Amino acid sequence: MPSYAAQAGQSLIFLPPAFMTQLELQGEPPAFGHAMLKYFAFDPNYVNLNHGSYGSLPLPVLAACNKLTMRVESNPDLFVRVEQTELITKCREQIAKFVGAKMHEIVLVRNTSHGINTIMRSFEWNAGDVIVTCSTTYDAMTGLARFLRDGPGHPDISQFVLQWPTSHAAIVAGYRAHLASIPRRPGQKIVAIIDSITSVPGALMPWQTLVQLCKEVGVYSVIDGAHSIGQELNINLRAAGPDFWVSNCHKWLFAKRGCAVMFVAERNQGIVTSSFPTSKVYKSPADRAFPGESFIEQYNWNGTIDFVPPLSITAALEFRAWLGGEGAINGYCHDMAMRGGARLAAFFGTRVMDATGEFTCNMVNVQIPLPPGVEPSEAINTLFNQKLLAPTNRTTKVSAGVFYHGGAWWARCSAQIWTELEDFDLLGSVLAEVCREVVHETQA
Repeated sequence: MPSYAAQAGQSLIFLPPAFMTQLELQGEPPAFGHAMLKYFAFDPNYVNLNHGSYGSLPLPVLAACNKLTMRVESNPDLFVRVEQTELITKCREQIAKFVGAKMHEIVLVRNTSHGINTIMRSFEWNAGDVIVTCSTTYDAMTGLARFLRDGPGHPDISQFVLQWPTSHAAIVAGYRAHLASIPRRPGQKIVAIIDSITSVPGALMPWQTLVQLCKEVGVYSVIDGAHSIGQELNINLRAAGPDFWVSNCHKWLFAKRGCAVMFVAERNQGIVTSSFPTSKVYKSPADRAFPGESFIEQYNWNGTIDFVPPLSITAALEFRAWLGGEGAINGYCHDMAMRGGARLAAFFGTRVMDATGEFTCNMVNVQIPLPPGVEPSEAINTLFNQKLLAPTNRTTKVSAGVFYHGGAWWARCSAQIWTELEDFDLLGSVLAEVCREVVHETQA
């Protein structure tokens, strides 16, 4: 077992929030690796290599959230009616600077799916319109495209097929050809949902170039950046120029789940005319002095929710700055992903999906020893989750995203600031055992 900080991990889970203020950001942070575990609330028997799915809240950020929650509850009227908007504005200013956007193009929403639903449902769909998806589009977004196709207007869906092994250059060439193949007609709109980093496989896409391709042929670009902020270095939306972009802050940025940042380019704020739910400050397009009037205000208040998660972005950014900043964090995580992936592949006698690192940020995809005869299904996914996270035959729990692609089974492993190479060793031994069990139970 890795040398996890069991006492710190166990006690901090059960002690009151006031105790957590002892983990203040003073002095130099410890070295990345297992020494970082004391800043998280993990079960000491749990090895987290699936941070990318749900994020992991640092204890100093949790302490800031608890402090803010007490402030809210001490006088909810004062906070909601007087103080909240100022804090939201500060948070928007910080995150706009972080992603290289204009502040009036940035609002806070619950999660990426919420934001993209708001955007896609704002278009007035007509027969002949087209939604462009990808074979690796996140399944909830694929479901959204189907839902819109089934609704008024019945837009068509055009899917671009993406298969590894490939390269960024091949993806760009293939996407250009795919857009060119879509029949065009007067008055038609085409909207492309593009992942910046695909969920499975966990792979960095050449999304900025795909945005430019869309611009060249009059296609709207909606960027699903769920995995980007906090993992992808040097995000500059002003330079990239997408029409829309949404990213979760509770995944890789260390904010409290769930919260996300939604970017709507100023030129498109006449499309997203209403927040969801619609706010009391909503104005009909005919009554607006300019297209984006009331855009920000609608997201500042559209019903009673807990604003602590989105406001935790401020504490998350402070924690990341204390750790050494984006270069230090992502440099360690990327290196650990590359080395850990190679080590796990060597243990299995298999391969990594991206040997060159062209597609790798902090998630690495490693083929696991499961024969292709085991067909993908919801039952198989449930079986893996049960055996990895709630085993009956061992105390150690591990997590990694298991998925099927290109006729083979893979594990998507997320490297984080607490990860060390021996975590990949432990995952390998457990996954090898689980794979044998899955084969036995599904082929018996």
